[in-house]
Amino acid sequence: MPKAFPRAVLVAAVLLCAPASSVFAQTRPAPPATDFARLREETAKRLAEYLRINTSNPPGNELATARWLKDVLAREGIEGRILDTAELGPGRANFYARLPGTGGGKAIALVHHMDVVPATRAQWSEDPFGGVLKDGHVWGRGALDMKGHGIIQLMAFIALKRAGVQLSRDLVFIANADEEIGGLGSRTFIQRHPDLVGGIEYVLTEGADTRVQGGKVRWFGIDVGEKRVFWKKLIARGTTSHGSVPLGDNPVDRLVTALARLVAWETPVRLTPAVDRFFKAQARYETGERRGWLADAEAALGTPRGRTWLLSEPERNALLRNTITPTVLTGSNKTNTIPQEASAELDIRLLPDVDTTAFRQELLRMINDPKLALESLGDVAPRYDAPLDTELFRAIERAAGRLLPGVPIATPISAGASDRPYYAAAGLICYGIDPWLVELEEGRLSVHGNNERLSVRNIEFGLRLYVETLLGMRR
Repeated sequence: MPKAFPRAVLVAAVLLCAPASSVFAQTRPAPPATDFARLREETAKRLAEYLRINTSNPPGNELATARWLKDVLAREGIEGRILDTAELGPGRANFYARLPGTGGGKAIALVHHMDVVPATRAQWSEDPFGGVLKDGHVWGRGALDMKGHGIIQLMAFIALKRAGVQLSRDLVFIANADEEIGGLGSRTFIQRHPDLVGGIEYVLTEGADTRVQGGKVRWFGIDVGEKRVFWKKLIARGTTSHGSVPLGDNPVDRLVTALARLVAWETPVRLTPAVDRFFKAQARYETGERRGWLADAEAALGTPRGRTWLLSEPERNALLRNTITPTVLTGSNKTNTIPQEASAELDIRLLPDVDTTAFRQELLRMINDPKLALESLGDVAPRYDAPLDTELFRAIERAAGRLLPGVPIATPISAGASDRPYYAAAGLICYGIDPWLVELEEGRLSVHGNNERLSVRNIEFGLRLYVETLLGMRR
């Protein structure tokens, strides 16, 4: 059985105590600055290397990143396993590695996805797949979603191994393919490896809504649920002909008419218990009537001023209703040709407890055109709700409290989607966090947008957060 070291010594041993900063607090003596600088710079360089592997999905190319992860861990004496290459298709893979614990409980899994959304070079200041280190940031597609998070997990995993720290539970590192399109990677991993999944109790991965505005951390979020993806494709068919002589059967006309109805549709506003709890945690950072509106959102939604204010912020609005966003549009490939078919893909996100069959019927009623077809794009993820009274939740809460003293802990549901519902459906307890303090506007514009980047300073915070959390599970 390993020796029991004082907690402060363990934290120093993994080199993650940083000098004091205005963004997060220093709570114990730091080791020599050169030690901290070495680990922080190593992590930034690793992230730059990871970002240079283009895993835009489609097609994914995650096998290249899995091989890179395997090589990095092999140099640390940790065996990694490349999995599911045949099932996921050419160039694709999942990845798994494990650090054994002392047998004090089922494992904790650090999970991230290796794929990223595509990026257009002309719209970026730096090459999105160049892994450029500039102005104190690592630039590249996936820096925030979610290769940066994965590298923070990886280096926390490695740091514990280097320091000889053994947790009571096994610590597992999982990298999945295909999260950005349909979650095929996580679903395949779960289905094909019940022996590995069955040994896990907790999953810690992406998510949360940690709010930073004007350099001030308003709350730290631990995601305990998420809205459900309900992607659809709306298809109109007609008669192809020359555009100069409309025949009255143009599928584009019918499609845009239906889209106009959907865009104008104000879906019902509803306050779920999880969102109500989240708003109450935010109330302390507001004053006057705004504090009251957040503290009692149900009542506020019944008043014109309260309702207008609550729905004015995009993030709050998305948590209070089902949202429908047209994204991909297709039609003719020639200006003077009326196409035979036109289509629109709809990014629909449903509140967790919505009946999907009933919502589909309501959607068709709003479209109000029996000639249009509505097809599904992938499966609907299962609903999940994570409990708050668990060992891992308390460990995250304690770690965030030490690094961000006085900042409240919030428990949002996510408007976005992740692989968490699939792991939760397999019986695992899943939480999502942001291991960094990124300004609200920067996150809005760069995640799935342009000029995505992660600061070295935030890498430091993420490393400390993960190691503090994992050490909190050591008992």
